[in-house]
Amino acid sequence: MTQSLAELSQALLKAAKDAGADAADAMAVAGTSVNIDVRNGVLEQAERSEGTDIGLRVFVGQRQANVSASDTRLETMAAMAERAVAMAKEAPEDPHIGLADPDQLARDWDLAALELYDDTAEPAPAALEEDARRAEAAAQAVDGVTQVQSSSAAYGSREVYLAASNGFAGGYQRSDRAVSCVAISGTGTGMERDYDGDMRIFQGDLRSPEDIGETAAKRCVERVGARKPQTGSYPVLFDERISSTLIGHLLAAANGSAIARGSSWLLGAEGTQLLPKGLDLREDPHRPRTSGSRPFDAEGLPTKPRKIIDDGVLTGWTLDLATARKLGLQSTGNAVRGTSAPPSPSPWNIALTQGDVSRDDLLKQMGTGLLVTSMIGSTINPNTGDYSRGASGFWVENGEIQYPVNECTIAGNLRDMLGRIIPANDARLHLSRVVPSLLVEGLTLAGD
Repeated sequence: MTQSLAELSQALLKAAKDAGADAADAMAVAGTSVNIDVRNGVLEQAERSEGTDIGLRVFVGQRQANVSASDTRLETMAAMAERAVAMAKEAPEDPHIGLADPDQLARDWDLAALELYDDTAEPAPAALEEDARRAEAAAQAVDGVTQVQSSSAAYGSREVYLAASNGFAGGYQRSDRAVSCVAISGTGTGMERDYDGDMRIFQGDLRSPEDIGETAAKRCVERVGARKPQTGSYPVLFDERISSTLIGHLLAAANGSAIARGSSWLLGAEGTQLLPKGLDLREDPHRPRTSGSRPFDAEGLPTKPRKIIDDGVLTGWTLDLATARKLGLQSTGNAVRGTSAPPSPSPWNIALTQGDVSRDDLLKQMGTGLLVTSMIGSTINPNTGDYSRGASGFWVENGEIQYPVNECTIAGNLRDMLGRIIPANDARLHLSRVVPSLLVEGLTLAGD
């Protein structure tokens, strides 16, 4: 008889105890994924995967080890536990590792309120194929499109269960549905590519395949005739499609792991002005129908909303138990993990305060400069925040888009850039990172 994930997790804990572990936590994950690719109206590839993975972390004193497997037989779990304990005995001591105290654990949560799982029937492969075909046809119908590189539709479902010897036990299900399209315009060395896609927890929230295909096509057609922009110092408007990367660099620098290692350009910046006054950066792991929502973290601690930035001021770090202990702080309930590794800190859903003006208003405000819609490569100095990235988009003069640009580099310093961002009001509220278009004055562009 097939064991539930709860039963598998408890069996792993028992195996760890029998093998001599002082403490342990166990994770079991069962998932299904289906992906359909269409090209030229014909099915190109169909993939389906199903499986159950298990992971065990054991503690022997202040030493730990992690093992994982996709074989859920009892004899396999016993062997896993024995190997893990043997590995832990050889591992270096770490005074900061360990499970949560029982009074730190999440006790009650409302899974229904989070709406993480769509219980409608799994879509048939034929339905996914039809979605991919519709997106491709919509892209091909746009004048200027020479080919559609790929058109895909996918479905995924996953169940996660976590149990630990400190008494925690809990799990939840997640689902997702996606459609994406990549279109190409132009020929030869003048070819340009762009994309669009949508992923939602609930199938009924997904944008239509026609909308996705047409948007991808229009974006690539707009890029035809791209050239290098002028070299110099100009304002840069980061389009909403890629503006969250700037906030992502901030989040990476405020991660407890980077702070504990001493390799962050935000070292010593807690309590200082980082963004302009009036801007908050909020974390909310309880937003319904959002990919970054969680009822508890990977160490069984309750998740809760917090302000990472409050009125422009950095309030603190993103922490799991180990990094919090290293820094003499309390965990923020941000531990994440898979079956094959111990926890590490990571943020949940993020939202930056939106502005009062549209992206077009910011274009007019910038006058002459660069609207960035795509970025490639990344050179970020983690200690200084020096920033350099390849970019493409559109050159703007007198507040109006003039022509597409590519093969340019944007350079600056993240601390300076974030301190003068001006947000638009165009963020998509269903995303895990809700960040509007951002205008930054005085960046260095390297082009012609």
